[in-house]
Amino acid sequence: MSDGMRVRREVLGDAHVDRAEERTTDFTADFQDFITRYAWGEIWTRPLLDRRTRSCITLTALVAGGHLDELALHVRAAVRNGLSADEIKEVLLQSAVYCGVPAANSAFAVAQRVLIEDGVVTD
Repeated sequence: MSDGMRVRREVLGDAHVDRAEERTTDFTADFQDFITRYAWGEIWTRPLLDRRTRSCITLTALVAGGHLDELALHVRAAVRNGLSADEIKEVLLQSAVYCGVPAANSAFAVAQRVLIEDGVVTD
């Protein structure tokens, strides 16, 4: 298994990666290879920032871009990388200042849903 695939599985979880691989077609195969090699193999494996920090950055970037489906995935990844619900809340509060209140409002709704679904918070 490549370093990229190992990190991708560690951060996103086997279930997600297995679903992505099952949905891979001839049309999407090159993209799946690209994100595994580049995002997970080249960027997430760099030594200067730890995975917790990378998760904080990723959450903020996804809020800024309004990528709510990816945000849900990366809220789960952030928990897997050791962030608490309170730390995720702080990231989203910080993003409200720099990304906008409407974007953060949507992000809070997504994060709360994910954290409740996964049993990280109760309400």
